[in-house]
Parts: sequence; structure tokens; C-alpha cells
Amino acid sequence: MSITAIIAFLIVFGLLVSFHEFGHFIVAKKCGVLVREFAIGMGPKIFAWIKHDTAYTIRLLPVGGYVRMASEEDHDELDPGQRLLLQLDDKGAVNRIDLRVDQEEAGFLFQVDQADLVDQLILSGFRVGSEDKTEFAVSPQAIIVDDNGQEARVAPRASWVESASAPKRVAINLAGPLMNFVLAIVAALTLAFSLSQVSVNEPVLGQVEKSQPAAQAGLKANDRIESVNGQKVEHFTDFAELVTAQKGQVMTIQYRRDGRVMTTKVQAVETTVSGQKAYRIGVLAKGETGFLDRLHYAWMMCSSWFTQVFNGIVNLFSTTFSLNKIGGPVMLAKATSTATNQGFLTVLALLGMLSVNLGLVNLLPIPPLDGGKVFLDLYESIFRRPFPKVLSTGLIMVGTVALIVLMVLVTANDLIHF
Repeated sequence: MSITAIIAFLIVFGLLVSFHEFGHFIVAKKCGVLVREFAIGMGPKIFAWIKHDTAYTIRLLPVGGYVRMASEEDHDELDPGQRLLLQLDDKGAVNRIDLRVDQEEAGFLFQVDQADLVDQLILSGFRVGSEDKTEFAVSPQAIIVDDNGQEARVAPRASWVESASAPKRVAINLAGPLMNFVLAIVAALTLAFSLSQVSVNEPVLGQVEKSQPAAQAGLKANDRIESVNGQKVEHFTDFAELVTAQKGQVMTIQYRRDGRVMTTKVQAVETTVSGQKAYRIGVLAKGETGFLDRLHYAWMMCSSWFTQVFNGIVNLFSTTFSLNKIGGPVMLAKATSTATNQGFLTVLALLGMLSVNLGLVNLLPIPPLDGGKVFLDLYESIFRRPFPKVLSTGLIMVGTVALIVLMVLVTANDLIHF
């Protein structure tokens, strides 16, 4: 795998994950949920920085990413007797809690007696060296620093994802797949306006190669194909499929030229494309350069990606299961490498297809995928009560284990093939 292919893979992977997680991130922020970390990749951190209460991290393994939101399972607790290094703001409220008491930072040592960083936001105890008990208010924007020096904002209950209404949680979970669809649209538009000309799938001939069957039969550029052996042609792809279906036999083609309907006979010649037998008559679809034609082409590309991915998902569940129908990171790297060898526009098309794939797969109603979370939130919206906690936790655990096992098997299968 070349350096160029590796860079292309990292860019494609980064865009897929970044757009998906950014959808969750921005909607969560708008819904008042505290986002504690926005991560690209998994495993050990390579880079990290904090801005506006969120830690942004780049992690070592390019196999996913996540947005870590404040929740009932991810909030800060302080134990009685624990020593801290505190700093106060101008109003006397705690605005920094450092668990590393050996650090030479501005502030003072404090021993905890009672602490509530969830509801009341208070901290009571003793300044080290004093016997008088003191109580401080804790700022909702206070920073807490863990033993490893990682900073995070305290997470009051109001900032938890569970505190958001069910419709808001639905919006947060849908935002990831929707942003993948936005990325696919961006890829399709970029592709449409990068090509010198585009085909809008009209059955109109563009280039007609000399000395090929179509030219020998009298077909010319701008001829509009009406039918093949009496079968009506509405799109250029229909024409190509009908030509292939004849397998080199003589066919009758009806076409329109300058308002007149004409007929000719053509016999396709056999050829080999990428090791596969094919039949051609030496024509290309007419290319267009207009603005609306390019928009039409982008729409066609998106529709094609959605149709192919949707049919693939249906086929996966409606026929015999096989690991060969699923691709993991290794397959993605291989596909990106192949697309890179064919040029930038092929990589763009691959990016669009993969983005649609990621979005639609995540909408499957399987916990812990986004679709599974949406199902649980919709249940709460409809029945006005949360989905049974024990059952939802069990479903998420089972789903997570199943997805991890599936990913391992798919990766192993890809490695065997490639």
C-alpha cells in the first residue's frame, strides 16, 4: 500500500467518522448536553486539546470514534477524607478542583467532608491546617483535573444526556447518520462539478467511435435511442443493459434524429473488461456541462448510492449470512487503495458510497447503534415512560459484544482475503 493510498485512507476514514460524530456533537450541544470528549479513532491518545468544555482527541487505532457525553454513568464523585487543591473565582465559588495535591499550582489544599457535584453543587470540608469546617459553592463551569492531568468540566445533572427530553435524544442520535448523508451529498456535488462533463442518463448518444458497430450501422452523436428489439429505452443505462443482454446477436435499434424516427441493425462485439466478458457497440452517453445538469448528476449519484447500500443491507438479512458480504477496516483500506490508483474522482465516489453505508447501517434498530438508541427513545416518547432499565442495559451489552465479535471476525476474514 503506497504512502498516497495510506494518506487517502486516513482522510476518507477521518471524514466519515468526523462528520458522523460531529452530528451527534453539535446537536447535543444545542440540546444543552455537556460533551466531555470528541474522539477520532480508538485506543491510546495521540493528540488532545480542550476548547469550550470539550476535550478533542485523536487516538491511535483508526477503527471508529465517539462523542462522550455527560451521563449518569460518567460524572464526578469526591470521597470523604479526600484531599484536593482548590481555586476560587471572584465570587468565592470553586472554579478548579485538582486531584493532584502535589502540584505547585495557585490555590489551597482542602480535605473533603461532603461533596455534591451533581445537584446542589456544594463542597464542604476543611482547609488543610484549619479546624473550622467550610462550605463552598461549586461553579457549574468548574474544571476538575484527574490524577493524570486530564481536565474536564464538572457535570451537573442538568447537563446529562439522560436529562434531555426523549425527542431531543432522538435528534441527537439521528444527527450522526444525517451528517453522513450530508457528506455524501457534498461528495456527489464535488464530483459533479469536478468532471469536465456529466451524463444525466438520457438515452442520447455522445461520442460514437469510428469503425465500431454503432458507427458502421449509421448511428451518430445526438441520436436519441427509442427502443432495442421493440423494448422501450428510457435511460442510457437501459440501453447498455439491453445491448449486453443480446450477447452479440444482431439487434434492431430504433432512434430519433432531427425529429424523425429511424431504424438500424447493430451487432455488438465481444470484449473483456477487468477480466469480465462484455459487449460493446462503441458509443458513450452524451455529456452535459450545464449547472442544472450537474445538480441532476449529483442527485443521480446519491440515489444510486442509497439504492445500492439499501439493497445490500436487505440482502444481508434476507439471504444466508456470510462474512464475505461485510467489509471492515481492512476492506476499507483496500478499496481506498484501489480507488486512489484510479484518481481523485474515484476516491470521491468511494467516499460518498461509504458515507451512505455508514449512515444507513447506523440507523438499524440494533443497540448500541444509533437506530437502537432511537428505538429506546421513541418508546419513551410514545408510552411516556422510559424503556425498562435492566432490559435496555442488557440489550446494549449484548449488542455491543455482538458487534465487537463481528468486527473481529470481519477483520480476520478481510486479512485472509487480502
